[in-house]
Amino acid sequence: QLQFVESGGDLAQPEGSLRLSCKVPGSAVDYYAIAWLRQAPGKEWEGVSCMVIADGTQYYADSVKGRFTISRDSARNMVYLQMDSLKPEDTARYYCAGTTRVLNHATWNVLSKYEDWGLGTQVTVSS
Repeated sequence: QLQFVESGGDLAQPEGSLRLSCKVPGSAVDYYAIAWLRQAPGKEWEGVSCMVIADGTQYYADSVKGRFTISRDSARNMVYLQMDSLKPEDTARYYCAGTTRVLNHATWNVLSKYEDWGLGTQVTVSS
């Protein structure tokens, strides 16, 4: 199992911004899709955003649509999550994960679809 490496988590003010980074093991083109998922204490896992590597299709959770943006730097083999207009409810540990399985709009946020994971990075939004 290959491991992703996340970074960029921090304490941020409400309405502030953070950019999370994810170093992809091997090559991103080895994966069908790479996603960001999060888990807050006492809450269910939530798919935040996903990018299909081949064509750049992006998926977002309704809770972050319009505020978060997923992007990729193929030269650096990195995937990013730009988080703007942060809210206290965005507080969670954020994980980067990859899958070789084909996903669609109905399955991109299913945890069990992802094969390789990172250890996560903590984001806390508080004044």
